[in-house]
Amino acid sequence: MLKRRFDKSKLPSRYVTEGPERAPHRSYYYAMGMTEDEIHQPLVGVATCWNEAAPCNIALSRQAQAVKGGVKQAYGTPREFTTITVTDGIAMGHEGMRSSLASREAIADTVELTMRGHCYDAIVGLAGCDKSLPGMMMAMVRLNVPSVFIYGGSILPGRAPQVDEIPEDFRTRDLTVQDMFEAVGRHQNNQMSDAALDMLERVACPSAGACGGQFTANTMACVSEAVGLALFNSSGMPAPYESRDQYGEASGHAVMNLLEKNIRARDIVTRKALENAARVVACTGGSTNAGLHMPAIAHEAGIEFFLDDVCEIFRDTPYFVDLKPGGQFVAKDLYEAGGVPVVMNELRKAGLIHEDCMTASGYSVGEELDKVTRKADGKVIHAIDNPITKTGGVVGLKGNLAPQGAIVKVAGIAAEDQVFTGPARVFECEEDAFAAVKARQYEEGEVIVIRNEGPAGGPGMREMLSTTAALSGQGMGKKVALITDGRFSGATRGFCVGHVGPEAAHGGPIALLKDGDMITIDAVQGTLSVDLDQTELDRRRAAWGGPRDTIYASGALYKYAQLVGETYKGAVTHPGGAAEKHVYMDL
Repeated sequence: MLKRRFDKSKLPSRYVTEGPERAPHRSYYYAMGMTEDEIHQPLVGVATCWNEAAPCNIALSRQAQAVKGGVKQAYGTPREFTTITVTDGIAMGHEGMRSSLASREAIADTVELTMRGHCYDAIVGLAGCDKSLPGMMMAMVRLNVPSVFIYGGSILPGRAPQVDEIPEDFRTRDLTVQDMFEAVGRHQNNQMSDAALDMLERVACPSAGACGGQFTANTMACVSEAVGLALFNSSGMPAPYESRDQYGEASGHAVMNLLEKNIRARDIVTRKALENAARVVACTGGSTNAGLHMPAIAHEAGIEFFLDDVCEIFRDTPYFVDLKPGGQFVAKDLYEAGGVPVVMNELRKAGLIHEDCMTASGYSVGEELDKVTRKADGKVIHAIDNPITKTGGVVGLKGNLAPQGAIVKVAGIAAEDQVFTGPARVFECEEDAFAAVKARQYEEGEVIVIRNEGPAGGPGMREMLSTTAALSGQGMGKKVALITDGRFSGATRGFCVGHVGPEAAHGGPIALLKDGDMITIDAVQGTLSVDLDQTELDRRRAAWGGPRDTIYASGALYKYAQLVGETYKGAVTHPGGAAEKHVYMDL
């Protein structure tokens, strides 16, 4: 490779490496063993979410070394740093989940501060768990530097021991952590023994990597490719495959190419690119959390791309990739079938992809798709003209119960089961609902309402996987519905509506519901309504006592609750790209 020449007089790192007045700064670099050449090359942040909290993140440090090798080969100087993650599988079902969504903002903020403080010229970001993917991408777009994202990869699927003690349906399918949450429901329902539960927990998650279904991590990994921040096909290979290092090395080369051409994150993340990403979420039956994270990424660029916009794309996108939790297959299967590029090529056939969008490779989406030779296998990836269903796996809802919208995943739910009317059973928090479900203190045909779990009111907008998985484990997943101003895990299945806005803490209609109110969820027409007229809603609002007090009166979650905005705009905590008065790269 020919040595690139960079004019550092126009790069942020000039403030820490160039000129006599920077001798003190350079002395620090020499202290770390850097050579004179390395000091005067562009400085590239290699940001990872490595930690020992969960398997999602455990392989990221090793992968970062491959990225650094690629940067060095392309005559850049990599500087590795880490940020936090809160891993949902560990945080699920208790107070720790309140930290999850707030961690997305903390990740974006800490990456921004590290890049600014050390004047790095570009970034390669590695992330593995749900909120760390959008958090890392938000930082890239906020800074608007040359940026390449790389996913740490998915976990390998688990397999149950072939013993009679374990129910047959668990023995005959690939296992993910979703199955463990549902196994808890079976156990509570006396349909699974202690010994069977013990055996399953030891084999469900057999390696490093993020949850294997099309849950939030894999959904946002697909978004990273479709939006153009990640190299094509880089997200699919499972985390334990050391051949992933080739993608790391290539990402290091790619960021130096972007730096040379001055292609920045917002040249890639445009309105059209976000629409491409929403198409991929819809056709893969992706996580409802994408309806929260894509508006947040757009916000960093000053683009208005709200829940309504995401759901409008979901509405007319066929669902044709058969992935868990609604379908049969896991991320490893999608990778082996050709991955996101094959999926996007199917969308392209129907004219549903903007081909002129730039990608991290320096080539357009259309140019990248021209290189794809593999076809849909008809098993994991169906042909777009023979989809699983004709509309997307995720649907937006609006109505007098959700004036600002709500979202539901319908992938895997038969059309006749996508309309549900029943009396409300209202709970003030997730713990109350989970206790009632565990004790079977609910009736078939009810709509379980969990409120006060929004971004501000929770605080933290917790996911409800423990409750929904318990319902599924009890065989009630199709016999009750559930709505909340909180979130659902990407692993949630069943008729579960999240992101109901305005949230209860902001006086949304969900705060005014009472037991027995008749609620209708219609995912076919896209409505969420309660059988109350405006006069009755106004009467209840006048009598409403205001937001419920929380125990979080100080600290990070207190700050988050004061700052966080509406769910439909992405639950963001600052004014975003539209309010900027400077560009970091040009200071």
